[in-house]
Amino acid sequence: MNPSPRRTNGGWLGWLGSHELGLLLALAGIAAGVWAFTGIAGEVVEGDTQHFDRRILLAMRRPGDLAPLGPAWLQATALDITSLGSVTVLGLVTMATCGFLALDGRKHMALFIGAAVTGGAVAGEILKSLFQRPRPELVPHEVYVSSSSFPSGHSMMSAVVYLTLGSLLARTRGRKSLKAYILLLAAFLCLIVGVSRVYLGVHWPTDVLAGWTAGAVWALACGLAARWLQKREALEPEAPPEAPAPPYPGTL
Repeated sequence: MNPSPRRTNGGWLGWLGSHELGLLLALAGIAAGVWAFTGIAGEVVEGDTQHFDRRILLAMRRPGDLAPLGPAWLQATALDITSLGSVTVLGLVTMATCGFLALDGRKHMALFIGAAVTGGAVAGEILKSLFQRPRPELVPHEVYVSSSSFPSGHSMMSAVVYLTLGSLLARTRGRKSLKAYILLLAAFLCLIVGVSRVYLGVHWPTDVLAGWTAGAVWALACGLAARWLQKREALEPEAPPEAPAPPYPGTL
């Protein structure tokens, strides 16, 4: 006779949280992301975001010469940060992560991450080719750019890579605090990369919002796919939660 969820997982709430509730939240997040991206794209195509985009972009520039706000070191920092979303850096991060997982005995997970990141890059290029939005000409560009503007490739791919890697790596860790740290760090990296693109004048704010949204949707979808494959033993299983540390001698 199979044990009840209450005995195996610490109650019905824990059982729901690790199964149906988590699945429903992920599906809701994907649906909300698709709806948000569609809404942003529709507003961009109709030209209804021009006032918002111009206002935010100019708020990051000096009124006189339209140079980025702040001292020279801040501009140099923005250039360093924006490189975290470049093809070179994201490719190196992905390869390093896949290599680590392969050496850690998680070869299927390494292959899955490689496929997930590659698929996200292809999806981003398809979206750019569909919309063909010009880059902002309102302010000088502080870095070289050549592709179209919508959605922001740096913002989308940083979300694809960092959020996908974060969610999948979190599934291989047992400690909840470590899971939270990985996910928060991934989200923070996505945030600063996107902001740097607007600060440097190479993207409209709505480009970045759309990139974040599309990348987050992709990361959620990859997380669900990984969960499905793990249940069918096609991927290495998620690490079990770590047992709490025993109390110190003399404590109650």
